[in-house]
Amino acid sequence: MGSFNTSFREAFILMGFSDWSQLEPILFVFILVFYSLTIFGNTTIITLSLLERQLHTPMYFFLRHLSFLDLCYTTSTVPQLLINLHGLDRTISYEGCVVQLFSSLALGSTECVLLVVMAFDRYAAVCHPLHYTAIMHPHLCQTLAIASWVGGCMNSLVQTGLMMAMPLCGLHLLNHFFCEMTVLLKLACEDTEGTETKMFVARAIILVVPALLILGSYVYIVQTVLKVRSVAGRRKAFGTCGSHLLVVSLFYGSAIYTYLQPMHSYSESEGNFVALFYTIVTPMLNPLIYTLRNKDVKGAVRKVLGRGRYSV
Repeated sequence: MGSFNTSFREAFILMGFSDWSQLEPILFVFILVFYSLTIFGNTTIITLSLLERQLHTPMYFFLRHLSFLDLCYTTSTVPQLLINLHGLDRTISYEGCVVQLFSSLALGSTECVLLVVMAFDRYAAVCHPLHYTAIMHPHLCQTLAIASWVGGCMNSLVQTGLMMAMPLCGLHLLNHFFCEMTVLLKLACEDTEGTETKMFVARAIILVVPALLILGSYVYIVQTVLKVRSVAGRRKAFGTCGSHLLVVSLFYGSAIYTYLQPMHSYSESEGNFVALFYTIVTPMLNPLIYTLRNKDVKGAVRKVLGRGRYSV
């Protein structure tokens, strides 16, 4: 068998959910609705956080970056999936596959780092409320946001580079709906143990280390909140941090399941449905989680709608 990466004219066939062809029309509608809600919800958060002065705080600055990440992440995979489910075209070029692999890894890795930054912001707000504005000044917020993007892109560059250096053989079939690292590794011509080890280390750094840092920050947050005598104060602190903790649990749970299990135990069938969760469901839920119990966002929505009604 020849290797794909000796020629950039080769294309991959994304099998997606072809084994469940009877489910494809239902999945198409389900995914289209969720994608539309993802675009609407995250665009709303970005717009509100820019327009409303009351949302010009570090928390909403980072939430704006998270919403933009979710928009980019879903758009890097979902349009291709909708085309595949519609049966129009299941192929993706080698170059397109590399771009999709790099972008999905970069955006996912950036979100890992950004969630740590958001945990630090909550730690500063709860544990050091009197010094919060001094700690989370605009320059530091911008620096942390840039560091998140740079760190995510660097991690993706390492993993994508390792993947591109490997010769790929066999049929050009990917049993997935996008170019996922775990599926591409199964097409390698040579022994992948060394490369898998390097990739595993890169994934562990970007997943396990942030998860431990977030866990540590919430240990301090819980200790501080339990010292608060006011029931209303405790409720407000837990409500503010609970949204972030729920997002962290959903994101890291599915990511760790996919990327930190041994290759020989990875199930491509299960992988497709788990990937649906972290590429479509979680980005759609994030705006709801952050806004349903958030009085600031609800107030901003009422103000914007009120101005729109009066202007008409």
